[in-house]
Amino acid sequence: MDVDFGNFRLKRAERLLLGPQGPLELSARSFDILAMLLERPDEVIGKTELFDAVWPGLVVEENTLQVHVSSLRKLLPAEMIVTVHGRGYKYAGPKPFEGTETSLEKRKPSIAILPFDNMSGDPEQAYFSDGITEDIIAELGKFKEFLVIARNSSFQFRGKANGLAEVAKKLGVQYVVEGSVRKIGNRVRVTVQLIDASSTAHIWGEHYDRELHDIFAIQDEITQMIAARLARQARTAITSRARARPTDNMSAYEFYLRALQLAAVYETVLEAEPFLRQAVKLDPQFAAAHAVLGFVESFKYYWDYNNPGHLHSGLEIARTALGLDPDEAYGHLTTGHAHLFLRQFRQAEVSLDRAVALNPNDPLILSIRALHLNYTGRPEEALVEIDEAQRRDPYAVGWYGDFRGIILTTAGRYREATACYAKMASVPPWSLIRLIVCHSELDEIKQAQDVLAKVKAHYPRLSLDEIIDTEVDFYTDPAVCNRYRAILQRIDKQD
Repeated sequence: MDVDFGNFRLKRAERLLLGPQGPLELSARSFDILAMLLERPDEVIGKTELFDAVWPGLVVEENTLQVHVSSLRKLLPAEMIVTVHGRGYKYAGPKPFEGTETSLEKRKPSIAILPFDNMSGDPEQAYFSDGITEDIIAELGKFKEFLVIARNSSFQFRGKANGLAEVAKKLGVQYVVEGSVRKIGNRVRVTVQLIDASSTAHIWGEHYDRELHDIFAIQDEITQMIAARLARQARTAITSRARARPTDNMSAYEFYLRALQLAAVYETVLEAEPFLRQAVKLDPQFAAAHAVLGFVESFKYYWDYNNPGHLHSGLEIARTALGLDPDEAYGHLTTGHAHLFLRQFRQAEVSLDRAVALNPNDPLILSIRALHLNYTGRPEEALVEIDEAQRRDPYAVGWYGDFRGIILTTAGRYREATACYAKMASVPPWSLIRLIVCHSELDEIKQAQDVLAKVKAHYPRLSLDEIIDTEVDFYTDPAVCNRYRAILQRIDKQD
């Protein structure tokens, strides 16, 4: 079985490692070490175990292993293989998955748009250059022919334009876009260039100096030119597309850009609301602002599970957005998200499938659809979907570990789920319940009791039945919740 990880493929039968530019020279021992690490991602493999597997029956000095690991780090992003001092090594790169028959060379062109530099001389204007970047990411993401890295991961490399090859290697992409924005009064200047990261060759570049109200035309032209160049490089046919002008009110647009900065981060998503409300107040026809506002409203449900009113009001706002623009992806996302947690699964599926069709590269859309697949009894499909989301946002933290842990628990992959939760800075209460289930099924009763104590402390006024009803009861199959309920009750009696 071939194994894909990041922008690489390990071909077991041929004992070959392929990178973005083709085969990489790798010794037989290094190949075996890499294969072993990929088999058990995020798990520490001891040096003794590696010696026994790679040099069976031989006495080998420890620095021999270090030499082979060093050679792997020269071929791969160095952070893919982590040394755990005193214990061994572990693979810590993008999640490996079984490769298909499609060769690396025939895969979708992959691209990262780095945050455009703010050249306005005012740090407070950074939201504008960031917003322009995010709009271009969103528009390119609508092309199913490309793999586009999401905002949260590409923005990790702000100011790293001098090391584009290394940035591309870490993100696992073939192409990088960089640029700058200068906003002065009612004029805006934008420079942009598309670069082939493997050769640092300049594929396309342009400079725009226009009135501020032309910013949407500039974004459209940049998106179309990049799409055309990537399609040409990959010999892929694409359909040209242009969006309608989202708003004629530049003040509303600037409030929207400020909101996007906040809505992109789990911890600050609710802070986006006042900016979005101001945007739709200034322009009631601004569909994209209504759509993101609807999602923020429905997202409040995570902090207030006993109040489905947030889901209903999110649905109403989404209806407004879709009435203005039936192809607004976040309008469909909000609709699907709300229907999912209202347990209206068929309506959720229709809306989420439409959202993915409109923006197949948006990791949040893919993640919410992964949750839907999980709750409707398809956890293995959900894991594939969450892998696709994380491939597009490899440096994001937050909901991936949470969602992946939920899905792994449903799939009965308890050891993997506990490992997933162990990497999270804090585990939310709905996932602590899954962690109890995992520890119980692994016969780790003391750990299950400790986690149960945390859950009960978080909900001092709720019974175990009420906690399950509030945090877990979103499955089409009632047997799942009944089993979780029985496990918590059993652990509670043993305490």
